[in-house]
Amino acid sequence: MQRRQDVEEAYRIQVRAGVRGFAQYGTVAAGLAAIGHHSWPAFRRQTLPLKAWIVTIVGVLGMCLHAEEALQKYELEQRLRENSIRREARIDLARRGLVATETEIAKWKAERARADAAVAEVERAQAAAATSAQPSA
Repeated sequence: MQRRQDVEEAYRIQVRAGVRGFAQYGTVAAGLAAIGHHSWPAFRRQTLPLKAWIVTIVGVLGMCLHAEEALQKYELEQRLRENSIRREARIDLARRGLVATETEIAKWKAERARADAAVAEVERAQAAAATSAQPSA
């Protein structure tokens, strides 16, 4: 379930960055094409479809570059977070006298998730009790 959410988040990040990159690079390319059309006779003689193709290619380049950069940043954040969790798991398991195998780390993660869920449930119950105890105005 978490893996699917990570993939969907990575996709959303790439789409946003790609659209931004296409808009930025496409705008610059369109501006340069307009300048080239008015100032360079050889470019002026080119057909409109060729000029549009050049602008589109530059926009697609921007889309690819921005999407890839955003994905690499996201993957780096994911790796750092995962390494931090695994480091914490190895330290906690070593304190218990256990060897930090993949199975033990997975069990530790599940145990931690259950503990976090229990804490969140207690906090929700306390918040609900606090709101119900307040007199209505």
